[in-house]
Amino acid sequence: MSLQWTAVATFLYAEVFAVLLLCIPFISPRRWQKIFKSRLVELVVSYGNTFFVVLIVILVLLLLDAYRETRKYDDVTEKVNLQNNPGAMEHFHMKLFRAQRNLYIAGFSLLLSFLLRRLVTLISQQATLLASNEAFKKQAESASEAAKKYMEENDQLKKVAAGDRGKLETGDAAVKAEEENRSLKADVKKLKDELAISKQKLEKAENEALAMRKQSEGLTKEYDRLLEEHARLQAAVDGPTDKKE
Repeated sequence: MSLQWTAVATFLYAEVFAVLLLCIPFISPRRWQKIFKSRLVELVVSYGNTFFVVLIVILVLLLLDAYRETRKYDDVTEKVNLQNNPGAMEHFHMKLFRAQRNLYIAGFSLLLSFLLRRLVTLISQQATLLASNEAFKKQAESASEAAKKYMEENDQLKKVAAGDRGKLETGDAAVKAEEENRSLKADVKKLKDELAISKQKLEKAENEALAMRKQSEGLTKEYDRLLEEHARLQAAVDGPTDKKE
């Protein structure tokens, strides 16, 4: 293996190790975030974008070169008859194997470069989200405590307002009772006046009835007297008539 492919293979192994290390479950995203925020990593990251672009360009060039070598040695056995030269055939097969190996190494190195960068970004975002979640949780707890405190104060104010309202309602009830008492007194006075008037009318009616009864008795006596007088006159008239006959 040539020097550049040895370097690419070493870089591929380092990428695989880094991906496995980042995927370890018992290392929390916060701890990785602390590592990413360290001075050494920040120093590397400050030059990381340029290094990443250069690395991608190199890997793409090596990938294209490996693909060219693969296509080159893949068509040799079809274009040239090497049945009479087994050594040359083995040599071309070895060249084809190395070209394919280099193609896979360059391809996986390029793929893991993007994967590793994306994985670091996701871990950083997860750590940020966890920190934000804790901050929101604390804020929600403090808001809940404040709301609970305000609710208790509101209940106390409601109780005080209810007491004041009860006092006001008691005063209003006393005023209403006094007004009703006055109204009842006025009604009683009115009824007494009406009763007195009715009593006077009743006495007047009784007096009139008594007078009419006395008058009726007088008329009855006068009628009886007139009947008696009429009977006497009738008897007086009937007496001489009988004697003449």
